[in-house]
Amino acid sequence: MKATAPPAKRRRGPRLAVLALVFCSLLVPIAFLFNRFPAVYVTDERPEQEVILPERHSVVVNEMKQPGRSDAKPDTQDAPVKISKIDNVPSRVITKPEVLPPPAIERAKQIPVPVPVPVLHRNGSNPNVNIRPPRVPSADELEKAKACQLEFGSYCLWSIEHKEVMKDAIVKILKDQLFVARSYYPSIAKLKGKEALTRELKQNIQDHERVLSESIVDADLPSFIKKKIEKMHQAIARAKSCTVDCNNVDKKLRQILHMTDDEAHFHMKQSAYLYNLGVHTMPKSHHCLNMRLTVEYFKSTTLDSDDSLVHKFNNPDNRHYVILSKNVLAASVVINSSVSSSEETRNVVFHVLTDAQNFYAMRHWFLRNTYRESAVNVINYEHIILENLPEFSMQQLYMPEEFRVFISSFEHPTEKSRMEYLSVFSHSHFFIPEIFKDLKKVIVLDDDVIVQRDLSFLWNLDMGDKVNAAVKFCGLRMGQLRNLLGEATYDPQSCAWMSGLNVINLEKWREYNVTENYLQLLEKFRNNDDEASLRAAALPISFLSFQNLIYPLDERLTLSGLGYQYGIDEEIVRTSTSLHYNGNMKPWLELGIPNYRKYWKRFLARDERFMDECNVSP
Repeated sequence: MKATAPPAKRRRGPRLAVLALVFCSLLVPIAFLFNRFPAVYVTDERPEQEVILPERHSVVVNEMKQPGRSDAKPDTQDAPVKISKIDNVPSRVITKPEVLPPPAIERAKQIPVPVPVPVLHRNGSNPNVNIRPPRVPSADELEKAKACQLEFGSYCLWSIEHKEVMKDAIVKILKDQLFVARSYYPSIAKLKGKEALTRELKQNIQDHERVLSESIVDADLPSFIKKKIEKMHQAIARAKSCTVDCNNVDKKLRQILHMTDDEAHFHMKQSAYLYNLGVHTMPKSHHCLNMRLTVEYFKSTTLDSDDSLVHKFNNPDNRHYVILSKNVLAASVVINSSVSSSEETRNVVFHVLTDAQNFYAMRHWFLRNTYRESAVNVINYEHIILENLPEFSMQQLYMPEEFRVFISSFEHPTEKSRMEYLSVFSHSHFFIPEIFKDLKKVIVLDDDVIVQRDLSFLWNLDMGDKVNAAVKFCGLRMGQLRNLLGEATYDPQSCAWMSGLNVINLEKWREYNVTENYLQLLEKFRNNDDEASLRAAALPISFLSFQNLIYPLDERLTLSGLGYQYGIDEEIVRTSTSLHYNGNMKPWLELGIPNYRKYWKRFLARDERFMDECNVSP
């Protein structure tokens, strides 16, 4: 007989490799969900950065005249600054989602979260904001609110406004019964002679779990649910009549409570991630609009720039506005609102600085659309820096930087804390005098600003020896930023200031060598070469570069906070000279605050076919 060879042993290597790959593929999405939302998102807008500050004692936290409470008296001492790290980003100022500035209004609702106060305009007060008196929260509620805002930022305010009260009473009864039954089941299962009750409790628990897995509202519950509830009620009553160790029941209830809290926190992290993704990502319709405009620009042969307007661009006698933007709709709304509010537009010129990616879309839009007699000059910032100013390494266009600050009081921990946003100049702003060498004065507008009144009076403003006319925000003093400003020389009592609407004297800028001072400060404050460190440095650099060079504008010139504060009086919004939508909830996003979006949408182009084709409907 011919011997047959034994069967070959199966190789386990490939099978183990496949199993390992499958296991890793399951772990990746789970780790993604459990991880905090990332520090950087794909976006056409500026992500915020974060700083946590204790509150100045001189700042009145609550301007709402609560019954039985007098206004706080100012104190001359500065509270020390505390910087905390959030999202595990290794820097003192944390990039991504929000640092300081206008006011944070929190409206008190029947939720354990304190709702901020009316906008504390630059001098720390705004008595004109009318808000209903809030319920005074307890110290424990305040701590929970602080922790929420520290971890999730403006998502907390948004979630409070959009919180839905549970109206499904039967579902709530099912959940309550399930919690009680689970707490008694382990103790009953250990008792002798209670096997029937143990089986009944286990069966009822399984039935409740099955029903709740399929139904989340009363309308979805099966018709026999009342019988299930009655059976569970009787089983729980019998369990309570048994002699059990109360400590075991208490321990089990606490365990269920902690598991429920963990589950709620997990879902809150998921919701906060989706919220931040929504506010920091360009909507698909906006991306479509940019692509269509770019393609149309290269296809079009009829539209061409009007050479007759070129002479206006460098004429220092004209009124020049500068806008940094990567958003076509936002830039167009700023220009349209400014022109619509102006009495005379023949000598008005708008310079839109954008990046290479959005340049052709922006250019084609403003070739297709005219704004009375004003001229619009679209400039590729990255190209002009590379070609004409190669000595400057900051070739990327940076939008105005937004910071979120959480201001609380160490000495009065039960006082309401404030979460506020502050917009400051980005690194790109410091090259404006080099780009417009022939101009003497410009007005710089952020692309989240709309103008409701004529600004022509600003061109006659005598700024003296000052360089930057800005609205000051005295809710924050330089002394509170000592941890950020380091050993630099500064006046600790000087107020912070806001970008959004700024009058810049370019002649004084060049005389005081502000750009050169900025480059020196950049070397000092930039800890490393990553973008997070670079953008975090914008806050101290902006304040120190304009030390003693700020001309204070009337605080009524700009109403800030429309991108994160709920509850600003509509009359105040309607009558303000300009509106600044600083914060996460920009008006061109679906997450924008509805009460304020309508003012922005008034100046949106309505007869653009590309907007209809891309379903752009802010």
